Amino acid sequence: MIRRIGSIGALLIAASMLFAACTSDSPSPAPTAEPSPPGTPAATPETPPATTEPEEALSGSLTVYSGRSEALIAPILEQFATETGVTVDVRYGGTAEMAAALLEEGGNSPADVFIAQDPGGLGAVEVAGLFAPLPESISALVDDRWESSLGGWVALSGRARVLVHSTELAEDELPASVYDLTDPRWEGQVGWAPSNGSFQAFVTAMRAQDGEERTREWLEAMIANGAVTYGNNRAQVEAVDAGEIQLGLVNHYYLHPYLAERGESFGARNYHFPAGDIGSLLSVAGGGVLKTSQNPAAAEALLAFLLSNTGQQYFADETYEYPVIDGIAIAESVTPLDQIEPPAVDINDLTELEATLDLLREVGALE
Repeated sequence: MIRRIGSIGALLIAASMLFAACTSDSPSPAPTAEPSPPGTPAATPETPPATTEPEEALSGSLTVYSGRSEALIAPILEQFATETGVTVDVRYGGTAEMAAALLEEGGNSPADVFIAQDPGGLGAVEVAGLFAPLPESISALVDDRWESSLGGWVALSGRARVLVHSTELAEDELPASVYDLTDPRWEGQVGWAPSNGSFQAFVTAMRAQDGEERTREWLEAMIANGAVTYGNNRAQVEAVDAGEIQLGLVNHYYLHPYLAERGESFGARNYHFPAGDIGSLLSVAGGGVLKTSQNPAAAEALLAFLLSNTGQQYFADETYEYPVIDGIAIAESVTPLDQIEPPAVDINDLTELEATLDLLREVGALE
């Protein structure tokens, strides 16, 4: 059984002041729904993926704090609950909002598991010492590059940053680098969502790879060039299709539900920046078990289930994301990882959320 828990209320309002509000990460175009290493999919270590059958009987309940939207994550949580008999209570909100709640609650949190849409929120919770160390049975399910170097959280799915563009633009017209978006050619024609967690992870990656000063200069130049702010990535994809803008900075999976629904008539496509450009960053959604968990066996079983063949195929088929274990077929419309040239950025370098938020506020991209 899965139950949706209502708003955390005043606590979240106060706590979320620690972070910028993150929008949900659902790629669905339906009105009610909102939301890696270079080259090849992550190789699976010798330890096989978890099966959907727990090694021992599970019972009781779990409280999950989810920075991923209900429309996106609820079906696979429901399947876990059905197969194990564990009752799953879920609190939904933006990743930063959920992380802020955990930081405020500390050792008094009712949470067993935190699922986040990006490494920033996971890193903030881990640095605060709130995650329990993950057992080898969990961490061995993925390659080392898909887990925290501190051992508190693990990637659950992968996503690529892309430039969504109007089909009226030929590929040879598209910029070779995300840094080229500040060219006057694109004045007022580029969308972004600075309040979105995945965009913030991208800016964190830019800071890590290219330095604070170059990142600041790019942000200021984007603002000066009339970058159009949207509340989330889905709105950018729709704006490109509608002709409001020509380009948008989003995650790859937002486009694909529209293509499935409208086919070739949809007026937007994804473009992966070439040659290791930071605009082709590969990031992850992930999860960890809280030290406050009253049911750690079930909490660990949930993460193992999400990393099983069943869980990973769900992310590939239903949310158009990249699996983080080997042997899982991606959706046909999604660009294979071996056809992308991402930058060599460690996901552990994407956790410095607070400094990124400070920078975004300083340049005026965030209030």
